[in-house]
Amino acid sequence: MTMALQAETIDPVAIEVIRNKLDGIANEMQLTLVRSAFSAIVKEGLDASASMFTIEGETLAQALAIPIHLSALIPMVQHLLEKQPISAMQEGDVYVMNDPYLGGTHIPDIAIMMPVFYKGRPIAICTAMTHHQDLGGMAPGSTPTNATDIFQEGLRLPLIKLREGYGPINETFMAILRQNVRIPDIVTGDLMAEISACSIGARRLTELAQVYGGEFVTRVFNELLDRSERMTVEALKQLPHGTYSYEDWLDNDGVDVDRRIPIRVKVTITDSAMEVDFTGTSPQVRGPFNCMPSGSLAAASFALRAVTDPTQTIPNNGGCFRPLKLNLPEGSIVNPLEPAPVGCRAATIKRVSSALLGALRQAAPDRVPADTANEEVILHFGGKTSQGQRFVTSQILIGGNGASARGDGVDVIETDVTNCMNIPAEALELEAPIRVHRASFMPDSGGAGQWRGGLGAALEYEILDGEVTITYRGERHFCPAAGAAGGQAGQPATAEILRKDGEIQVIPSKQVARLMAGDRLHIRTAGGGGYGDPAARHPERLQADIEDGKVTRTAA
Repeated sequence: MTMALQAETIDPVAIEVIRNKLDGIANEMQLTLVRSAFSAIVKEGLDASASMFTIEGETLAQALAIPIHLSALIPMVQHLLEKQPISAMQEGDVYVMNDPYLGGTHIPDIAIMMPVFYKGRPIAICTAMTHHQDLGGMAPGSTPTNATDIFQEGLRLPLIKLREGYGPINETFMAILRQNVRIPDIVTGDLMAEISACSIGARRLTELAQVYGGEFVTRVFNELLDRSERMTVEALKQLPHGTYSYEDWLDNDGVDVDRRIPIRVKVTITDSAMEVDFTGTSPQVRGPFNCMPSGSLAAASFALRAVTDPTQTIPNNGGCFRPLKLNLPEGSIVNPLEPAPVGCRAATIKRVSSALLGALRQAAPDRVPADTANEEVILHFGGKTSQGQRFVTSQILIGGNGASARGDGVDVIETDVTNCMNIPAEALELEAPIRVHRASFMPDSGGAGQWRGGLGAALEYEILDGEVTITYRGERHFCPAAGAAGGQAGQPATAEILRKDGEIQVIPSKQVARLMAGDRLHIRTAGGGGYGDPAARHPERLQADIEDGKVTRTAA
């Protein structure tokens, strides 16, 4: 049945049905992607995302996945439409790219984009992005913390048509890809999972158009975008207008290890916009912690959504981002010039989000907690066993959330622009000759306050066989998460290598190193900041912390 189009207004019931259907399609795409993936970082860590776009390039619906991916897909779709007009596409086409300097994020994040047609007319674009376990470069995992240009980070992919219509996959591309990665079966398996996710999305959108008609659903798409824009603007009007400043610091850039790197933001809230100015932020750095504009956009989009829609009543689409304006100084760490390395940009995006939330806390103290640990430690292991079996696998390690005016911070949890899961010890031990000896809360790591900051974690890994290259991308070793309203800072992170012969090597926040059988890696992630005067904490809560092992009696 096709709905009539003569009415001047669109039936609000139909709008809500289609809105929820779009969210359901996006989440089905995400589920397909995760369940079809080969790598542990996707099927266990959930480091992948799916979304849909209008044919004009605005976000239509997003899966409940990773904000850092979902907003970062926006410039990639825009690049697709610039290079390949929608009028030149056909049903079944599949496009692939990852190049950060063409709209991408960093080299491991490959995007798949597929136009969707109904009765020969384009109605949407389905997209999926996966962090691939390896894409070549100078270190297993393709995010070496000591890279000094992007050519050391792996295989750059410009926009390529991976499939024309429903014809065969581009075998030349697949051969080149397999030849340049350390674990080709896993990488190509994850790529096929992305295509499957987009295919599911295209099928479901076509079914939706069959029910309501292609012209009607595209009208609803536009109405949903406009509605989100109006509701976001109304939410901005409820916040105190003004300019709010904050700064946070990266430990270092992985190359100049003794240099702290400032992230400075000014957020101006008006009746119709949220303007974010990064003037004063560090110039681009030698190491791979530069962040493409897509990453800064992702952090700002998340911050905007966090303060304008805490109850999730506004449709989550590109209309929400229309009131957002960014000033990203060229040649800065948030808008680097080619060929600056960008592989570890997620650490910078998280620090950008921390600074943005710190600024917005001044406008909405009831909505924004103290600083979080805001570190996503990426730990790559790669090498060969003594039997010659090659492996590349990862761990995603996190710290504590900041406390708020309403309660304690959450212990060991992903926050803000990232939303991954921990990769279980069993998954790691199946893929690599590594034993996990410890994975526990780190007592006393949360900042003290009327409300305690969330705890970090303590972890220990032992190499059992062969030689293993590790990439440790840490943060908060030197710049702990600040408290708020009188709360204390969380404890900083630490990491060290304990060699088999007893030698201890301290990791200065970031390092690529080689470990041999018998060597161990000890890691403590950072705690979140506390909120309020520690003297105001209720004695019963403090006693419960001691009994739970979260705070020692000495610290109490």
